[in-house]
Amino acid sequence: MSQIGAPRGRTCSRSPRSRTLRSVATLTSAVLAVTVLAGCSSGDEADEAPVAAQDDAPAARDRVADGGTLRWAVDALPTTLNTFQADADGTTSRIAGAVLPSLYTLDERGRPRIDPDYLESAQVIETEPKQVVLYKLNQQAVWSDGREIGAPDFVAQWRALSGRDTAYWTARNSGYERIEKIERGKNDLEVRVTFAKPYADWQSLFTPLYPKQVMGSPNSFNDGARTTLKATAGPFLLKGIDRKSGDVTLTRNPRWWGQQAKLDSLVLKAVPRADRADALVAGGLDLAEIDRSTAERISLALRDARTGRNGAQAALAHGPGAAITPSKALRSWALAHGSDDEKAAEVKAARKKNQEAVDRYARAQDALAKYVVRKSLEPAYTQLSLNGESGPLADERVRRAVARAINRQELAESVLKPLGLPAKPPGSHLALAGQAAYADSSDALGEQDTKEAQALLADAGWVPGGALRKPAGTKAGSESEEEAEKKEKKEKEKKDEGATDAKKRNDDAASDEGLYIVGDDKPGDRRSAPAVGANGPGNGTGTLAPASDAARRSAALLARAEALDTGTGAGARAAKPDHGMAGAYAPRGTAAPVTAPDAAKALGKDGKALSLRFVLPSGPGSESLRAVGDRIVRMLDAVGIRTEVVKVSDESFFKDHVASGDYDLALYSWPATAFPATDARPIFAKPEPASDGSLLVEQNYSRVGTDRIDQLFDQAAGTLDEEEARELVRQADARIWAAAGSIPLYQRPQLVAARADLVNAGAWGLATPRYQDIGFKKPASSGGAERNR
Repeated sequence: MSQIGAPRGRTCSRSPRSRTLRSVATLTSAVLAVTVLAGCSSGDEADEAPVAAQDDAPAARDRVADGGTLRWAVDALPTTLNTFQADADGTTSRIAGAVLPSLYTLDERGRPRIDPDYLESAQVIETEPKQVVLYKLNQQAVWSDGREIGAPDFVAQWRALSGRDTAYWTARNSGYERIEKIERGKNDLEVRVTFAKPYADWQSLFTPLYPKQVMGSPNSFNDGARTTLKATAGPFLLKGIDRKSGDVTLTRNPRWWGQQAKLDSLVLKAVPRADRADALVAGGLDLAEIDRSTAERISLALRDARTGRNGAQAALAHGPGAAITPSKALRSWALAHGSDDEKAAEVKAARKKNQEAVDRYARAQDALAKYVVRKSLEPAYTQLSLNGESGPLADERVRRAVARAINRQELAESVLKPLGLPAKPPGSHLALAGQAAYADSSDALGEQDTKEAQALLADAGWVPGGALRKPAGTKAGSESEEEAEKKEKKEKEKKDEGATDAKKRNDDAASDEGLYIVGDDKPGDRRSAPAVGANGPGNGTGTLAPASDAARRSAALLARAEALDTGTGAGARAAKPDHGMAGAYAPRGTAAPVTAPDAAKALGKDGKALSLRFVLPSGPGSESLRAVGDRIVRMLDAVGIRTEVVKVSDESFFKDHVASGDYDLALYSWPATAFPATDARPIFAKPEPASDGSLLVEQNYSRVGTDRIDQLFDQAAGTLDEEEARELVRQADARIWAAAGSIPLYQRPQLVAARADLVNAGAWGLATPRYQDIGFKKPASSGGAERNR
């Protein structure tokens, strides 16, 4: 592994016309970044329902009181208000959702729906000779300065994001570079967009839509929209950002033409996750995403309240006073009033400190009983990323062995079951259950199977005692060691110099030492796998599958992958794939030092132990992630894979380790998208070599990809047949599973603390919040129905 902080690959885009930047992955401790865009299919096919329903206390508008202020926790104040800049974050997106036009929003199943406040209709009206989309705007839609929303705004956004003018500092521009021209339709309310080449995800464009005052020049785009917006057009206005108090204040938009916002104002308060329990206790928040421990405290407080137990009683039952038994209390009293003055003073101080803790806990539980916990599954999944750039994980067989060693169901249950949430591991890298593109393709890799994992490792040459075996022909003594050092240095220099050439080799071709990648084979050019058995490197491992079986499984999966492309063959969708296969190429680099005490039993190869560097965040909000990591370590240990666990600060985890490639294994999350052909492509795109020998990885931090996966994404983005696009995305996902660069483990839990009388807010799941409907429930005493405004 490289030294900490030393980049091993670039994450810059491949050209000025960069693809969509799924800017930063998420941690359990915090969302590290990203705008989740909406839209893609409008069909009502009977696709799989979401694993968990949204929990947002839905209420009809006539049951919601007019007025009030909602205090909503965010991780931090926004560094920019422009969602198309690289440092945009979740707060940027939340503000944009409330104050800017979203032509499409997501429903509870993650499907895009036209927002009638902005659009009357939007459809493809021509496909030949070129794709033309006609937008018909709501005739009442105006910016806060009174100007109509129209074609000039569309044109300005297209020009800013097309990538043609590098003076605009854009983070993403996918789709905009495909536009050829934008023009006014029959009237000012019609906008015609003509594409130079077909674009399936056209519904992703112009959401959010910024006014031409923001997009019209590089200066206004780059700097003008970082702290203020010259015009808005949502149910709320941006009143101001107070850096001292950490508040962003949004107020009702008096020019809003739709249903009036129920709230007078919405205040986004910057409260770190670790401080939210205290903020709730102090009554400073009405709505906040919380961690598991805070959710458990609120649930306990509610249970106490239902049983008539007050905070003081709760403190004695399960708080700081729970450990004080009658005998301990009597002994403490006796010591406090005894003849030993020094001991008495010490005990009195301890009793005072304990009573203060009991009082604090009692007050906190009374305060927390005013909240409820709303829970669902977040539109994001946590994955185990396997860095395939170098070392043992450069060999597909080792990556697949890691995947086959892991019990995803057990991990999902460990995280979600205690929260009362359904624990079903995601079957796709590219969509979540409920979304149109979702299909479970995990069979392309196979379920947990210890014997299969061991067989794959043996097939790759990693066998018990291998760490003690020197390669054939090794000389003895210091001469051997010197030559080995010289050879290792020479190989490293050669690798650095030839990185470009190495990366240019077709990813679909196998090395001389193994079989082809499943689904990316070149039939007629396969080679035999190394033997495992009496005469092979796996001698003494009788439970491992022989190489002929590995070859048979690989050939079977190859045929199945080819059937996915052509849509023919009995194995195209219905048949269950065989579990496991031999991999493609031999490992590169050097494994980390073995941590097992008995090297003779540890897996090794050519005198090197098999050990993987597992990097985890160490912050107070990452306990759940570390617990999952501990389980994974035990699962890998069961098949002979040793791990070196390295815990780093949350601040450096992603930037200095995941993004730079300074890891073998890591846990982090990706947000869901309704545009997998566009948004997911840079996450799984095949890395390309740079002139300096480094890799251009975009957001593919596992550094694993194939040409075929890229082709499938391109085809999916370029077809206007929605069903064909979904099928191509599913094919791409099956190949992503087979490549074993990342293993989806579970959909992240979404836990939200909300005031009990707050409605239309909470755990929205896959859906987009409807900000104008959020409010406080009318008191039961105020009868009569309010006019639906």
